Amino acid sequence: MLGMEGLGSLAALDEYNNAGALFGLDGPEGEALLGALRRMNPIQRQRTVNKLASPGPRSKGSRAEMEKHFNELPDYIQNGLKDGTLRLADTMIYSIKPVTSRTIKMWETQDDREVGLRNISNAKLPKNQALLVSGIMLLAGTAADATKDKVVATDFKGLENFPAIVNGEFNLKANKKQLIPETSIAIFKTQNFHYVPIGYYKLSNPRLVTDDILIELTVELGSQEGIPANTYIYCALHGTITTP
Repeated sequence: MLGMEGLGSLAALDEYNNAGALFGLDGPEGEALLGALRRMNPIQRQRTVNKLASPGPRSKGSRAEMEKHFNELPDYIQNGLKDGTLRLADTMIYSIKPVTSRTIKMWETQDDREVGLRNISNAKLPKNQALLVSGIMLLAGTAADATKDKVVATDFKGLENFPAIVNGEFNLKANKKQLIPETSIAIFKTQNFHYVPIGYYKLSNPRLVTDDILIELTVELGSQEGIPANTYIYCALHGTITTP
């Protein structure tokens, strides 16, 4: 029988699985649960511990990654997830910018949200939102002209046909802190990878970005040679976000 050893196993669950904390099984409620288990007879306690300890369906993808980083979230966001005022959702934070110089800042403080061009304002997430960046997508396309309608209607494709962009570098910062150092844009050449979306790079080390933190993803080119006029870069941060 599990007896008190079962209680020890139950207490250890939260140490290795932050999903337990995510669902509100820590704090005073946890103490009350342990007290109730101690008052049960051994057979009843074993059955109860077995039910509690049996794993439910495992989270997958970026949601599972977010659960691992749960304790890094600000307290007010943790509390919102526990009491149900916030939930987790898939998202892609995106922005489109023209290649008019060798330095392209994909998010800037003067940017406003515009459907088809970007879905956040001022290079920051809205209040109560935190994003775990699981992957990054980088594409390029050439618009018919520089008007918004033509830019939004651009067919963005892989970077294979834009050597000057492929041979550049990018970096990602949040609140001036380096999340991804200067890295070759060649990692986004995925046209021949059959199980990866075009232009998508999956991060081995997902990074957390919280609300009211400045997001800076910068593309640096060594040359603009061969890049047609009215060429634009599409960049997206893919992952799991907290949302009402």
